[in-house]
Amino acid sequence: MKQKYDLLLKEIKQQIDPYTKILVGFSGGVDSTVLLQGLVRLRDEFQLPLELTAIYIHHGLNIRADDWLTHCKQCCQQWRVDFISEKVSVDPKDGGLEKGAREARYEAFRRYLQSQQVLVTAQHQDDQAETFLLALKRGSGPAGLSSMPAKMVFENSYLLRPLLNITREQIEFYATEQGLDWIEDDSNQDDRYDRNFLRLRVMPLLTQRWPHFSQAVTRSAALCGEQEALLDELLDSELNGLMDIENSLDINQLAHCSVIKRNALLRRWFAKHNKSMPSRQQILRLWQEVALAKEDAAPRLQFDQDEVRRYKQRLYLVPIIEELVDHIIEWSSLSEPLYLPNGLGTLSLVAETGKNTVRKPSSDEKVTVRFGLTQTSLRIVGREHARHSKKIWQELEIAPWRRTRIPLIYYNDTLIVAIDTFVTFEGKATSEHAITIGWRKAHE
Repeated sequence: MKQKYDLLLKEIKQQIDPYTKILVGFSGGVDSTVLLQGLVRLRDEFQLPLELTAIYIHHGLNIRADDWLTHCKQCCQQWRVDFISEKVSVDPKDGGLEKGAREARYEAFRRYLQSQQVLVTAQHQDDQAETFLLALKRGSGPAGLSSMPAKMVFENSYLLRPLLNITREQIEFYATEQGLDWIEDDSNQDDRYDRNFLRLRVMPLLTQRWPHFSQAVTRSAALCGEQEALLDELLDSELNGLMDIENSLDINQLAHCSVIKRNALLRRWFAKHNKSMPSRQQILRLWQEVALAKEDAAPRLQFDQDEVRRYKQRLYLVPIIEELVDHIIEWSSLSEPLYLPNGLGTLSLVAETGKNTVRKPSSDEKVTVRFGLTQTSLRIVGREHARHSKKIWQELEIAPWRRTRIPLIYYNDTLIVAIDTFVTFEGKATSEHAITIGWRKAHE
């Protein structure tokens, strides 16, 4: 006799289709336990060709976390699901413990997500309502109020949330009916955390008065999401026209937009960089303090781990990194790639000639990489006379913050090449003895 899908399994099946390689965020709580067991049932009872891997993130915040890891591992062994565990460090400084834990968790998900695999997490309809109320508390606009989409781009794949149309009550009923064991995290009873406060004190009152409140909020969130998607569609071509190859924005063109339109374009610019949405106040500060700063100023405004800078009437969103001006890195074997610090990428020799083609070092010349040009006068290939290093940067239109991020190759204490920028006369290649250095950038 052919089995029928119950409501929860039907919803999971519909939401994951057509994907078959799935990484499941598995905490051992009732929500993720129901999700994983539902996927296992779809694989085993309904013969869906699912390749399942569960990942448990050990945040190190609860003394019982090791026991929870063991529980999750045993569940996966019982259900024949591949299991991964990852211990992470939580930074509570910016945005508190909840945000720090979430960021650490999703960074681990990014590391383990495989090619052709989708990430699946267990947020449900009540979580969606809580997220909506938290966004409302922050004064968010439609983008924030759209809360959590059922499907979103994640890394080079997607993040799916198959339970967003399922209530907490339905999940708990299913878990009891199936005889499932799950973890009860005692920190979920601590109403000092905003989400717990809503879950424990606010949502029960709202649901008691309006039984379908979570469902209505989910509809509102979906409508906000549709409005944002429409704005994206309408503004996308104009935003692309404001940006150059480096994704910087034309300030002069932005200045001709209305405030409302300019703010919308700036928010979408952050989205293009895959960054968190700035608040209305941050957008106003960006325009007043950076875009409209005095002509001779070098304004900058920090946003989490990045900052907005201005150069030649354009806005740039660049990562904040530790300055490396005093660092000297020895490249002892040119046949091996050299990994640069602070996410600046990799240097290696390449076969084709190009702008980084220089003379080969002699046997008594030590090759080092440095950052931050200190010479007062330089002769570079393509220029007849020596020029002050500051003038060279300006003439080549290299933004100030990039000048200390460009790898400088030295033979002993002689500058040979500023990678992708210029070659000095001392580094000029000869036809017989030349090498070409390639720079694979990690940022920008």
